[in-house]
Amino acid sequence: MDLITLTGEPWADYGLVDSGHGRKLERYGKYRFIRPEPQAMWAPASDNWDAHGEFVPGADEDGGGRWNFTKPVPSEGWPLRWEEVRFTAQNTPFRHLAFFPDMSPVWHWMRSQIDGMDAPEFMNLFGYTGVGSLAMAAKGAKVTHVDASKKSVAEGKANAALSGMEDLPVRWMIDDAAKFTAREVRRGRRYDGIILDPPKWGRGPNGEVWKLEEGLPGLIADTTKLLDADSRFLFLTVYAVRMSALAIGELLRQHVSHLPGKVECGELAVREEARGLELPTAIFARWSRD
Repeated sequence: MDLITLTGEPWADYGLVDSGHGRKLERYGKYRFIRPEPQAMWAPASDNWDAHGEFVPGADEDGGGRWNFTKPVPSEGWPLRWEEVRFTAQNTPFRHLAFFPDMSPVWHWMRSQIDGMDAPEFMNLFGYTGVGSLAMAAKGAKVTHVDASKKSVAEGKANAALSGMEDLPVRWMIDDAAKFTAREVRRGRRYDGIILDPPKWGRGPNGEVWKLEEGLPGLIADTTKLLDADSRFLFLTVYAVRMSALAIGELLRQHVSHLPGKVECGELAVREEARGLELPTAIFARWSRD
């Protein structure tokens, strides 16, 4: 199985300015932030990074830490735009900015897969704040957005309103992704496209515990049962775990052996503005009909 790279290019409201020595400098609209980045093993282009704040990780490698701000930043967040989708960026306690910019090439790819379809059915598992869901809804998809976090789903609805998309057909579901998917299988549902962006660890709304290494095989088995020969794609991303793209590619390949099309795997990356180098951020596997 060949490995490929999907690289996110800078856009008006986001860019990877520089990276190196285990950190990265990014711009989010008019604000700049420094965050840890173990993949940035090289030296940065510049030693002088002017930023509004920096996330300092805790001693526990599985999470924790704090933001240190040197310039004023709105605590309630600020609006950004990707294509026609507007959303609120915000400094979260988990080092993120309430969306994942390296998903930009994935959103573009998914939209290309449903081009020309009449109201395709799309499901976004672990959908977070809904930027990907709104990107698909804006192209005519009927979206089922699933996330266990009430806060994330509320932010998704707020982003829909900010984009003027509150009337588009998006089902906002607060649910455990694995349990919801299993119920969809029992209901005999099907989808034209599915994306999964599971965390390494998490809890469902009723205390369900999610561990990626344990739960992913079963979840992939169920999601692929929601696809048929007329479906267009499934996209899986994996962050911050000791897995390989080849491993998750083979997992997906075995579960879509009954479907036409192809399986590809590789890395997501973001292109640095300073030198044009590619900073890897995650691994992925995808199935597409064509």
